[in-house]
Amino acid sequence: MNHPPGMPGMPGMPGMGGMASSVDTAGAVLFILWAVAMWAAVAVLAYANRGAVRPWLYKASVGLIGLGVVGQLGHFQEHVSQAGYWITHPMSPAWMTPWANSLSRGMGQIDTTKPSLGMEILHLTGNFIFLAGLVGIVLITKRASGHLQSRKWAKMGVWMQGIHGLEHVVLTLSVALGASRAIGLSTWFGAIPPGPALTTYRVWWHFVANLVGTGILALSLYHLWREKRAVKAGYGTVSAEPAPKAGADSVSATPEAAGTATSRPEGHQEPVTADGAEPAGSAETVLAGRTG
Repeated sequence: MNHPPGMPGMPGMPGMGGMASSVDTAGAVLFILWAVAMWAAVAVLAYANRGAVRPWLYKASVGLIGLGVVGQLGHFQEHVSQAGYWITHPMSPAWMTPWANSLSRGMGQIDTTKPSLGMEILHLTGNFIFLAGLVGIVLITKRASGHLQSRKWAKMGVWMQGIHGLEHVVLTLSVALGASRAIGLSTWFGAIPPGPALTTYRVWWHFVANLVGTGILALSLYHLWREKRAVKAGYGTVSAEPAPKAGADSVSATPEAAGTATSRPEGHQEPVTADGAEPAGSAETVLAGRTG
């Protein structure tokens, strides 16, 4: 059987192919469970946020976001590595890092008659881990009052990554259902024949999509850090307003100070020294000294 170049397990593809080991299988199972656990957490947090504030909601949301960030760092470096390999080997088949190839082999055991299925499932899973992290930012900012930049950027990321995730769903399903090649925007719906043209188009399509998505995630996290006080206030962990300043400002805000300020006659002016500075003591003390 002749397989198109540029897919895992194909002749001439560097670092790919071979039978799946127990390590490959374990890694694939754990990676898929990672994605399933994150989306289970999304469902629980979305439901719990509809009711009263619970102490664990904030920390659980932070954990969900953290797992999404870690997953996307690994996912994005894979696309960076693929783009870097293409720059030095533009006419060669597509390439995957050894750890990604291991996961791909493990996932490919679902149907060993479809050599590219494991790769498609791997990238599908990675994209949905990323999407869950973005949804986590939307959820954690839900209770905050006012317009948050972090929420705006996260929503933008959810829309973009949601569309990109659908692309991977279509690619995976087309291979799983028996198409001779993956069908989607990144393959021009199967119209580009296997070879350097298809490799180039697909490698750079997904690299650019992940570059933009990762940039949106970074901006959302940056604003989330700046707006963390407002976000925490929505969970009742801190006050929404900044703490009062200590020192003279605090003293002047006391009722006694306010009373002193309002008890002076209307139109009263404080005496000043020659250099324009107010003398020590209250106005009443100074006036009393002059008439005594």
